[in-house]
Amino acid sequence: MVGELAFEPAYLALLRSGELEKRVEAAFEEMDACELCGRACGVDRSEETGACNTGVRARVASYGPHLGEEDPLRGYQGSGTIFFSWCNLSCQYCQNYDISQRGHGREVEPEDLAEMMLSLEARGCHNVNLVSPSHVVAPILAALLIAAEAGLRLPLVWNTGGYDSLKTLRLLEGVVDIYMPDMKYADAAVGLRYSKVADYPQVNQAAVKEMHRQVGDLAMDERNIAERGLLVRHLVLPEGLAGTAEIAAFLAEEVSRDTYINIMDQYRPCYRAGQLPPLDRRITREEYRAAVRQAKEAGLHRFDRRQPRFLHTL
Repeated sequence: MVGELAFEPAYLALLRSGELEKRVEAAFEEMDACELCGRACGVDRSEETGACNTGVRARVASYGPHLGEEDPLRGYQGSGTIFFSWCNLSCQYCQNYDISQRGHGREVEPEDLAEMMLSLEARGCHNVNLVSPSHVVAPILAALLIAAEAGLRLPLVWNTGGYDSLKTLRLLEGVVDIYMPDMKYADAAVGLRYSKVADYPQVNQAAVKEMHRQVGDLAMDERNIAERGLLVRHLVLPEGLAGTAEIAAFLAEEVSRDTYINIMDQYRPCYRAGQLPPLDRRITREEYRAAVRQAKEAGLHRFDRRQPRFLHTL
């Protein structure tokens, strides 16, 4: 419309200044003694794989329009998801464990990734949604440089398990338009037991604060499709294991009461969850309702509004 500025993804400014190319170089240099995710395992990924089971090249499981994402992402034509294989977490109940823990997929070059991004744009997707990207920052940035030079103009979504290093997030400043981290646990002991990392809350909360510093609260266009900002995912676990009250209080008090959050109801036992009670059952309706109530009591008010799925009743 006359008088309105058309949306421009953040990375185009870095492309024009030459900074995006410098970020690509810096990301690949980091893999010489890798500290690109919260694990900071320090391996030379040109010589061996890190804790993420990944070397220099990204592995992709699938890509395409996704209509199951949050309302501001899926819009009317889908979120353009690229699912990366392997992960920097080892969640014992992962619903995509064939991808995250078994590495199903194929290795790709940055040129292949760039083609995927451009294909998603050509298919009318509202964004490029990078799913589990934390361990493959360098090839993603290389692909983005190629795609942006070829005309990519979609918002970039960083769809992460939330175990992201501050060093990497600073590499991504001005690159990512929409950060979508999980906030899985408020208790470090729970994170160690179920995702095999000792300091999940500490790393996660620092990362979420940095993400919000960069992009602010979620902003949408006139169609209610996200353009920029922070969108948090929180999966409710049985018996309150996810620590919803504590996470909601952190968001409201230390990030923003206007944080857009998806409190997710779809937990089901997968992978090794059957051996880890109480994760061997679905959540109950009351557990989900309690989680939403706790978030509201903390002061949060921007919730993804889709109808809850069928929940198990004890």
